[in-house]
Amino acid sequence: MERGKYFFTSESVSSGHPDKVCDRISDSILDEFLKNDKESHVAIETMISKNSVYLCGEISSNYNEINYKKIVTDVLKEIGYNNQWGFDVDNFELVTNISKQSSDINQGVSKTTIEEQGAGDQGIMFGYATDETKEYMPATIIYAHKLIERLEEVRKNNIIENLGPDAKSQVTFEFENGIPKRIDAVVIAQQHSDLWNLEDLRKEIKLKVIEHVCGKYLDENTKYFINATGKFVTGGPLADVGLTGRKIIVDTYGGVARHGGGAFSGKDPSKVDRSAAYAARFVAKNVVANKLAKRCEIQIGYCIGVEKPVSIFVDSFGTGNDEEIEKLVIKNFDLRPGKIIEKLKLKNPIYSKTSSYGHFGRDIFEWEKIIDFN
Repeated sequence: MERGKYFFTSESVSSGHPDKVCDRISDSILDEFLKNDKESHVAIETMISKNSVYLCGEISSNYNEINYKKIVTDVLKEIGYNNQWGFDVDNFELVTNISKQSSDINQGVSKTTIEEQGAGDQGIMFGYATDETKEYMPATIIYAHKLIERLEEVRKNNIIENLGPDAKSQVTFEFENGIPKRIDAVVIAQQHSDLWNLEDLRKEIKLKVIEHVCGKYLDENTKYFINATGKFVTGGPLADVGLTGRKIIVDTYGGVARHGGGAFSGKDPSKVDRSAAYAARFVAKNVVANKLAKRCEIQIGYCIGVEKPVSIFVDSFGTGNDEEIEKLVIKNFDLRPGKIIEKLKLKNPIYSKTSSYGHFGRDIFEWEKIIDFN
Protein backbone atom coordinates (compact mmCIF):
# COMPACT_ATOMS: atom_id res chain seq x y z
CA MET A 1 0.00 0.00 0.00
CA GLU A 2 1.39 3.37 -1.03
CA ARG A 3 2.03 6.10 1.54
CA GLY A 4 0.11 9.35 1.32
CA LYS A 5 2.42 12.35 1.10
CA TYR A 6 6.19 11.93 1.33
CA PHE A 7 9.46 13.35 0.01
CA PHE A 8 12.35 11.50 -1.63
CA THR A 9 15.73 12.72 -2.89
CA SER A 10 18.27 11.44 -5.44
CA GLU A 11 21.55 12.87 -6.71
CA SER A 12 23.69 12.70 -9.83
CA VAL A 13 27.21 13.82 -10.71
CA SER A 14 28.83 15.07 -13.90
CA SER A 15 31.36 13.31 -16.13
CA GLY A 16 33.95 15.67 -14.64
CA HIS A 17 33.34 14.58 -11.06
CA PRO A 18 36.54 12.78 -9.97
CA ASP A 19 34.78 9.45 -9.37
CA LYS A 20 33.06 9.63 -12.75
CA VAL A 21 36.36 10.50 -14.45
CA CYS A 22 37.67 7.21 -13.07
CA ASP A 23 34.58 5.29 -14.21
CA ARG A 24 35.03 6.71 -17.71
CA ILE A 25 38.72 5.82 -17.85
CA SER A 26 38.08 2.26 -16.63
CA ASP A 27 35.24 1.71 -19.11
CA SER A 28 37.23 3.23 -21.98
CA ILE A 29 40.04 0.77 -21.29
CA LEU A 30 37.49 -2.07 -21.22
CA ASP A 31 36.07 -0.90 -24.56
CA GLU A 32 39.52 -0.82 -26.13
CA PHE A 33 40.13 -4.44 -25.17
CA LEU A 34 36.68 -5.57 -26.38
CA LYS A 35 37.17 -3.80 -29.73
CA ASN A 36 40.25 -5.89 -30.33
CA ASP A 37 39.40 -9.12 -28.49
CA LYS A 38 35.79 -9.80 -27.51
CA GLU A 39 36.91 -12.58 -25.17
CA SER A 40 38.98 -10.22 -23.03
CA HIS A 41 38.55 -10.53 -19.28
CA VAL A 42 39.00 -7.13 -17.67
CA ALA A 43 38.74 -5.83 -14.12
CA ILE A 44 40.37 -2.41 -14.08
CA GLU A 45 40.30 0.17 -11.27
CA THR A 46 41.30 3.82 -11.66
CA MET A 47 42.29 6.38 -9.07
CA ILE A 48 42.94 10.03 -9.85
CA SER A 49 44.42 12.61 -7.50
CA LYS A 50 45.97 16.00 -8.16
CA ASN A 51 47.97 15.42 -11.36
CA SER A 52 48.36 11.64 -11.09
CA VAL A 53 46.37 8.70 -12.46
CA TYR A 54 46.73 5.15 -11.11
CA LEU A 55 45.52 2.04 -12.97
CA CYS A 56 45.32 -1.28 -11.15
CA GLY A 57 43.62 -4.56 -11.90
CA GLU A 58 43.61 -7.87 -13.73
CA ILE A 59 43.37 -8.34 -17.50
CA SER A 60 43.57 -11.44 -19.68
CA SER A 61 43.44 -10.75 -23.41
CA ASN A 62 45.02 -11.58 -26.74
CA TYR A 63 45.28 -7.83 -27.35
CA ASN A 64 48.59 -6.44 -26.10
CA GLU A 65 49.00 -3.12 -27.90
CA ILE A 66 46.90 -0.86 -25.71
CA ASN A 67 48.20 2.66 -25.04
CA TYR A 68 46.96 3.49 -21.57
CA LYS A 69 48.38 7.02 -21.58
CA LYS A 70 46.52 7.91 -24.78
CA ILE A 71 43.21 6.56 -23.47
CA VAL A 72 43.51 8.51 -20.22
CA THR A 73 44.51 11.68 -22.06
CA ASP A 74 41.68 11.40 -24.58
CA VAL A 75 39.10 10.83 -21.83
CA LEU A 76 40.24 13.84 -19.81
CA LYS A 77 40.29 16.11 -22.85
CA GLU A 78 36.84 14.98 -24.01
CA ILE A 79 35.39 15.62 -20.55
CA GLY A 80 36.81 19.11 -20.63
CA TYR A 81 39.83 19.08 -18.36
CA ASN A 82 42.66 21.39 -19.28
CA ASN A 83 45.16 23.34 -17.27
CA GLN A 84 42.54 25.95 -16.39
CA TRP A 85 40.62 23.39 -14.34
CA GLY A 86 43.50 21.99 -12.36
CA PHE A 87 44.70 19.00 -14.37
CA ASP A 88 47.63 19.13 -16.80
CA VAL A 89 46.51 16.73 -19.54
CA ASP A 90 49.81 17.18 -21.38
CA ASN A 91 52.04 16.38 -18.42
CA PHE A 92 50.64 14.03 -15.78
CA GLU A 93 51.94 11.01 -13.92
CA LEU A 94 50.51 7.61 -14.93
CA VAL A 95 51.17 4.61 -12.69
CA THR A 96 50.04 1.12 -13.78
CA ASN A 97 49.91 -2.08 -11.74
CA ILE A 98 48.05 -4.58 -13.94
CA SER A 99 48.37 -8.37 -13.86
CA LYS A 100 46.59 -11.35 -15.46
CA GLN A 101 43.30 -12.73 -14.17
CA SER A 102 43.69 -15.52 -11.63
CA SER A 103 43.56 -18.98 -13.22
CA ASP A 104 41.48 -20.10 -10.22
CA ILE A 105 38.71 -17.73 -11.31
CA ASN A 106 39.17 -18.34 -15.03
CA GLN A 107 38.59 -22.10 -14.77
CA GLY A 108 35.02 -21.50 -13.60
CA VAL A 109 34.23 -18.72 -16.05
CA SER A 110 35.69 -19.91 -19.35
CA LYS A 111 33.66 -22.96 -20.38
CA THR A 112 33.32 -24.51 -23.82
CA THR A 113 29.73 -23.33 -24.46
CA ILE A 114 27.68 -20.23 -23.69
CA GLU A 115 25.24 -22.35 -21.72
CA GLU A 116 28.00 -23.70 -19.45
CA GLN A 117 29.69 -20.38 -18.68
CA GLY A 118 29.78 -19.86 -14.93
CA ALA A 119 29.35 -16.65 -12.99
CA GLY A 120 32.57 -14.66 -12.56
CA ASP A 121 31.86 -14.19 -8.87
CA GLN A 122 29.32 -14.90 -6.19
CA GLY A 123 26.93 -12.12 -5.30
CA ILE A 124 23.47 -10.61 -5.36
CA MET A 125 22.20 -8.23 -8.02
CA PHE A 126 19.04 -6.11 -8.08
CA GLY A 127 16.96 -4.66 -10.89
CA TYR A 128 14.11 -2.19 -10.52
CA ALA A 129 11.44 -0.45 -12.58
CA THR A 130 8.47 1.80 -11.91
CA ASP A 131 5.76 3.31 -14.09
CA GLU A 132 6.13 6.80 -12.58
CA THR A 133 8.17 8.01 -15.60
CA LYS A 134 8.24 7.13 -19.30
CA GLU A 135 11.73 5.71 -18.74
CA TYR A 136 10.31 3.28 -16.14
CA MET A 137 12.72 4.83 -13.64
CA PRO A 138 12.25 6.77 -10.38
CA ALA A 139 11.51 10.42 -11.09
CA THR A 140 14.11 11.64 -8.60
CA ILE A 141 17.08 10.01 -10.32
CA ILE A 142 15.82 10.72 -13.85
CA TYR A 143 15.59 14.46 -13.14
CA ALA A 144 18.89 14.50 -11.27
CA HIS A 145 20.51 13.00 -14.40
CA LYS A 146 18.65 15.42 -16.70
CA LEU A 147 20.01 18.36 -14.73
CA ILE A 148 23.57 17.05 -15.07
CA GLU A 149 23.11 16.46 -18.80
CA ARG A 150 21.87 20.03 -19.19
CA LEU A 151 24.74 21.43 -17.11
CA GLU A 152 27.18 19.64 -19.40
CA GLU A 153 25.33 20.89 -22.48
CA VAL A 154 25.42 24.54 -21.40
CA ARG A 155 29.08 24.21 -20.42
CA LYS A 156 30.32 22.53 -23.60
CA ASN A 157 28.28 24.77 -25.90
CA ASN A 158 29.09 27.98 -23.98
CA ILE A 159 25.41 28.65 -23.34
CA ILE A 160 26.75 29.54 -19.91
CA GLU A 161 30.42 30.47 -20.16
CA ASN A 162 33.33 29.81 -17.80
CA LEU A 163 32.01 26.63 -16.19
CA GLY A 164 34.23 23.76 -15.11
CA PRO A 165 33.72 20.02 -15.64
CA ASP A 166 32.92 19.15 -12.00
CA ALA A 167 29.27 19.30 -10.96
CA LYS A 168 26.61 17.63 -8.82
CA SER A 169 22.82 17.77 -8.78
CA GLN A 170 20.19 16.70 -6.30
CA VAL A 171 16.40 16.65 -6.64
CA THR A 172 13.73 16.24 -3.97
CA PHE A 173 10.26 15.26 -5.21
CA GLU A 174 7.05 15.43 -3.25
CA PHE A 175 4.95 12.31 -3.82
CA GLU A 176 1.29 11.60 -3.17
CA ASN A 177 0.29 7.95 -3.12
CA GLY A 178 3.42 7.03 -5.04
CA ILE A 179 2.92 9.64 -7.78
CA PRO A 180 5.48 12.48 -8.24
CA LYS A 181 3.56 15.73 -7.87
CA ARG A 182 6.12 18.52 -7.59
CA ILE A 183 9.78 19.26 -6.98
CA ASP A 184 10.32 20.54 -3.47
CA ALA A 185 14.05 21.27 -3.70
CA VAL A 186 16.86 21.40 -6.25
CA VAL A 187 20.54 21.41 -5.30
CA ILE A 188 23.24 22.30 -7.83
CA ALA A 189 26.98 22.50 -7.27
CA GLN A 190 28.73 23.72 -10.43
CA GLN A 191 32.43 24.43 -10.79
CA HIS A 192 33.09 27.88 -12.22
CA SER A 193 35.86 30.34 -12.90
CA ASP A 194 36.68 33.38 -10.76
CA LEU A 195 35.13 35.56 -13.46
CA TRP A 196 31.63 34.85 -12.15
CA ASN A 197 29.65 36.94 -9.70
CA LEU A 198 27.86 34.33 -7.56
CA GLU A 199 24.37 35.81 -7.83
CA ASP A 200 24.66 36.18 -11.60
CA LEU A 201 25.76 32.56 -11.89
CA ARG A 202 22.85 31.40 -9.73
CA LYS A 203 20.38 33.27 -11.95
CA GLU A 204 21.85 31.76 -15.11
CA ILE A 205 21.74 28.21 -13.75
CA LYS A 206 18.21 28.62 -12.42
CA LEU A 207 16.92 29.96 -15.74
CA LYS A 208 18.93 27.96 -18.30
CA VAL A 209 19.29 24.67 -16.45
CA ILE A 210 16.74 24.11 -13.68
CA GLU A 211 13.72 25.79 -15.29
CA HIS A 212 14.68 24.35 -18.68
CA VAL A 213 14.68 20.79 -17.32
CA CYS A 214 12.21 20.78 -14.45
CA GLY A 215 9.73 23.50 -15.39
CA LYS A 216 6.50 21.53 -15.11
CA TYR A 217 7.32 20.32 -11.59
CA LEU A 218 8.46 23.67 -10.17
CA ASP A 219 6.19 25.98 -8.19
CA GLU A 220 6.39 29.04 -5.94
CA ASN A 221 7.41 26.88 -2.99
CA THR A 222 10.30 25.06 -4.68
CA LYS A 223 13.59 25.72 -2.89
CA TYR A 224 16.83 26.31 -4.80
CA PHE A 225 20.36 25.72 -3.48
CA ILE A 226 22.88 26.71 -6.13
CA ASN A 227 26.54 26.66 -5.09
CA ALA A 228 25.38 26.91 -1.51
CA THR A 229 28.92 27.24 -0.08
CA GLY A 230 29.29 30.46 -2.05
CA LYS A 231 32.24 29.45 -4.27
CA PHE A 232 33.25 26.39 -6.31
CA VAL A 233 36.37 27.30 -8.29
CA THR A 234 38.70 24.50 -7.18
CA GLY A 235 37.21 21.16 -8.17
CA GLY A 236 37.87 17.90 -9.97
CA PRO A 237 40.98 15.82 -9.12
CA LEU A 238 42.71 18.90 -7.69
CA ALA A 239 40.12 19.05 -4.90
CA ASP A 240 39.09 15.41 -4.40
CA VAL A 241 40.49 11.95 -5.03
CA GLY A 242 38.42 9.96 -7.53
CA LEU A 243 37.92 6.19 -7.56
CA THR A 244 36.20 3.77 -9.93
CA GLY A 245 32.91 2.40 -8.66
CA ARG A 246 32.20 4.90 -5.90
CA LYS A 247 28.90 6.20 -7.30
CA ILE A 248 26.87 2.99 -7.39
CA ILE A 249 23.60 4.66 -6.33
CA VAL A 250 23.99 7.37 -8.98
CA ASP A 251 24.63 4.56 -11.48
CA THR A 252 21.43 2.71 -10.58
CA TYR A 253 18.15 3.90 -9.03
CA GLY A 254 19.05 6.87 -6.87
CA GLY A 255 18.48 5.00 -3.63
CA VAL A 256 14.89 4.02 -4.42
CA ALA A 257 15.77 0.35 -4.90
CA ARG A 258 18.25 -1.91 -3.18
CA HIS A 259 21.79 -2.49 -4.45
CA GLY A 260 23.85 -5.66 -4.26
CA GLY A 261 27.03 -3.71 -3.52
CA GLY A 262 29.06 -4.45 -6.64
CA ALA A 263 30.18 -1.60 -8.88
CA PHE A 264 29.91 -1.77 -12.68
CA SER A 265 32.63 0.25 -14.40
CA GLY A 266 35.84 -1.41 -15.55
CA LYS A 267 34.41 -4.93 -15.42
CA ASP A 268 33.85 -7.13 -18.47
CA PRO A 269 30.45 -8.89 -18.68
CA SER A 270 31.69 -12.19 -17.26
CA LYS A 271 31.46 -10.35 -13.95
CA VAL A 272 27.83 -10.76 -12.86
CA ASP A 273 28.13 -7.61 -10.75
CA ARG A 274 27.63 -5.91 -14.09
CA SER A 275 25.91 -8.28 -16.52
CA ALA A 276 23.36 -9.68 -14.06
CA ALA A 277 22.50 -6.19 -12.80
CA TYR A 278 21.75 -5.24 -16.40
CA ALA A 279 19.71 -8.43 -16.82
CA ALA A 280 17.77 -7.72 -13.62
CA ARG A 281 16.89 -4.26 -14.90
CA PHE A 282 15.86 -5.79 -18.25
CA VAL A 283 13.50 -8.19 -16.45
CA ALA A 284 12.06 -5.61 -14.04
CA LYS A 285 11.45 -3.06 -16.80
CA ASN A 286 9.65 -5.61 -18.93
CA VAL A 287 7.49 -6.74 -16.01
CA VAL A 288 6.30 -3.15 -15.56
CA ALA A 289 6.11 -2.32 -19.28
CA ASN A 290 3.94 -5.41 -19.82
CA LYS A 291 1.65 -4.12 -17.04
CA LEU A 292 2.18 -7.07 -14.72
CA ALA A 293 2.97 -4.59 -11.93
CA LYS A 294 3.33 -0.85 -11.37
CA ARG A 295 6.64 -1.30 -9.54
CA CYS A 296 8.98 -4.26 -9.56
CA GLU A 297 12.26 -5.20 -7.92
CA ILE A 298 14.14 -8.35 -8.91
CA GLN A 299 16.94 -10.00 -6.97
CA ILE A 300 19.21 -12.61 -8.58
CA GLY A 301 21.81 -14.59 -6.63
CA TYR A 302 24.88 -16.31 -8.14
CA CYS A 303 27.72 -18.62 -7.11
CA ILE A 304 31.15 -18.27 -8.71
CA GLY A 305 31.70 -20.81 -11.49
CA VAL A 306 28.06 -21.96 -11.48
CA GLU A 307 25.95 -21.16 -14.53
CA LYS A 308 22.43 -21.08 -13.07
CA PRO A 309 21.32 -18.49 -10.50
CA VAL A 310 21.03 -19.87 -6.99
CA SER A 311 17.90 -17.74 -6.43
CA ILE A 312 15.43 -15.39 -8.12
CA PHE A 313 13.16 -13.16 -6.05
CA VAL A 314 10.39 -10.82 -7.22
CA ASP A 315 8.78 -8.02 -5.22
CA SER A 316 6.05 -5.92 -6.86
CA PHE A 317 5.27 -4.04 -3.63
CA GLY A 318 1.67 -5.16 -3.70
CA THR A 319 1.07 -3.99 -7.27
CA GLY A 320 1.13 -7.46 -8.88
CA ASN A 321 1.07 -11.19 -8.23
CA ASP A 322 4.66 -11.94 -7.21
CA GLU A 323 4.44 -15.73 -7.53
CA GLU A 324 2.96 -15.53 -11.01
CA ILE A 325 5.49 -12.91 -12.08
CA GLU A 326 8.32 -15.09 -10.78
CA LYS A 327 7.07 -18.04 -12.85
CA LEU A 328 6.90 -15.84 -15.95
CA VAL A 329 10.41 -14.53 -15.33
CA ILE A 330 11.84 -18.04 -15.07
CA LYS A 331 9.94 -19.09 -18.21
CA ASN A 332 10.85 -16.10 -20.38
CA PHE A 333 14.34 -15.00 -19.27
CA ASP A 334 17.47 -17.14 -19.37
CA LEU A 335 19.58 -15.71 -16.55
CA ARG A 336 22.67 -17.86 -17.03
CA PRO A 337 25.69 -15.52 -17.43
CA GLY A 338 26.57 -16.73 -20.93
CA LYS A 339 23.02 -16.30 -22.17
CA ILE A 340 22.74 -12.85 -20.57
CA ILE A 341 25.90 -11.78 -22.40
CA GLU A 342 24.56 -13.14 -25.68
CA LYS A 343 21.05 -11.65 -25.32
CA LEU A 344 22.18 -8.18 -24.24
CA LYS A 345 25.17 -8.10 -26.64
CA LEU A 346 27.54 -7.37 -23.79
CA LYS A 347 30.77 -8.19 -25.64
CA ASN A 348 30.36 -5.06 -27.73
CA PRO A 349 32.45 -1.99 -26.76
CA ILE A 350 29.52 -0.01 -25.32
CA TYR A 351 30.73 0.70 -21.83
CA SER A 352 32.19 4.21 -21.92
CA LYS A 353 28.66 5.41 -22.73
CA THR A 354 27.39 3.98 -19.45
CA SER A 355 29.84 5.89 -17.28
CA SER A 356 27.75 9.08 -17.00
CA TYR A 357 24.01 9.80 -16.60
CA GLY A 358 23.24 6.37 -15.17
CA HIS A 359 23.33 2.84 -16.54
CA PHE A 360 19.53 2.60 -16.67
CA GLY A 361 16.67 4.56 -18.18
CA ARG A 362 18.42 5.34 -21.49
CA ASP A 363 17.12 3.43 -24.51
CA ILE A 364 20.51 3.30 -26.24
CA PHE A 365 21.25 0.05 -24.37
CA GLU A 366 19.97 -3.48 -25.09
CA TRP A 367 18.80 -4.01 -21.50
CA GLU A 368 16.36 -1.12 -21.90
CA LYS A 369 14.46 -2.75 -24.77
CA ILE A 370 10.85 -3.76 -24.19
CA ILE A 371 9.71 -7.22 -25.31
CA ASP A 372 6.38 -9.03 -25.19
CA PHE A 373 6.22 -12.12 -23.01
CA ASN A 374 3.64 -14.26 -21.23
